Amino acid sequence: MMTTITLPEGVRMPSLVGCGDAWLKICQDALSARIAIQGDEIRISGTDPEREMAVTVMSALISELEHGVELEEKAVRRILAQARQADLSPKALKDDVVLAHKGRAIRPKTVGQKTYVDALRSSTITFCIGPAGTGKTYLAMAYAVAALDRREVSRLILSRPIVEAGESLGFLPGTLTEKVDPYIRPLYDALFQMMDPERATSLIDRGVIEIVPLAFMRGRTLSDSFIILDEAQNATPEQMKMFLTRLGDSSQMVITGDMSQSDLPKGSVGLSEALQVLQGIDDISQVRLEGKDVVRSSLVSQIIEAYERKVKGER
Repeated sequence: MMTTITLPEGVRMPSLVGCGDAWLKICQDALSARIAIQGDEIRISGTDPEREMAVTVMSALISELEHGVELEEKAVRRILAQARQADLSPKALKDDVVLAHKGRAIRPKTVGQKTYVDALRSSTITFCIGPAGTGKTYLAMAYAVAALDRREVSRLILSRPIVEAGESLGFLPGTLTEKVDPYIRPLYDALFQMMDPERATSLIDRGVIEIVPLAFMRGRTLSDSFIILDEAQNATPEQMKMFLTRLGDSSQMVITGDMSQSDLPKGSVGLSEALQVLQGIDDISQVRLEGKDVVRSSLVSQIIEAYERKVKGER
C-alpha cells in the first residue's frame, strides 16, 4: 500500500529533504516505511501502521516549514522521537485542528501540546507550565478564539500581571492605557494572528474581547467567558487567589506560566502555590510542557536545556 503527500504551495522539497537528502536519510533510517520523492510528491509505502507513522513525521516536518522554521538535524530528530513516543494514534497530531484562519490550521505539534489541548477540552480550569516557545499562550488563545467562534462563550478575557522592574508606573509618561500597553501588547499580537485585525478591533471596542492587567480583575465575576491569565509566574499568591475566584457560570480559565521566568521575590509566587493547593481537584488540570515541546527554532530548545543543566548543577 502507498500513501502520497503533495507539498503545499510555498514549501520547497529541498528544504524538506535537506542538503544531500540529509533529513530524508535520517527519517528513512528511523522509520520502517519506505519514503520516495518524486517531484513535489512524497510517496510512502509499507504496512498501515508504518505508513501512518511516516505520514505523521513528514506532515510535522512540512508544518514546520509552513511556519517559516528552517529544518535542522535536532528538529528532525525531535519530531521523530515525539512520533515514536506518542501514546496516541499516529494521525492524532495532524488531524487535531484547534483553529483554522486564512487557510492555515493551528494544531498541536508535539505530544505535550496534544495533552494540553485535550486538557482544555475536558477541564474548566487548566494550568499549563513550561518554558518559552512551547505554545502555552498561543494554543490557549487559538482555543479561546475557536470557542468564541462556536458561540460556546460570549466573551474573551485576556490578562497579565504587571510587575514593575525598577520603575513605578506612576512615574512613567502617558495615560494609564499607554503605561500598561507594553505589558499586554504580546496578547494583542497573538490575537491579531488568529483573526482579522478589523474584526479583533471591533470586538475589543464592543467589549466582547477584553485585554486587561490582572490588578483590574478584582471585584468582578466573569460568566459565560473564556479567561486566560498569561505570565502567571508574576502573580502573587493574593492575586492568584483573586483571579481564580473570578470564575463564573459557564466560564473556562487557562493559566499559563514559566516558573523559571518569575520577576517576583522567592516565596511570593502565586503560581507555584496554586499548583500545590489545587492538586487533585476534579475539573482542574495541570499540564507541564518541557524543552522537547519547544516549537520555535531548535536553538531555543538548546538554550533552555543549557539553563536547566546549570540549575541542576547548582543544586
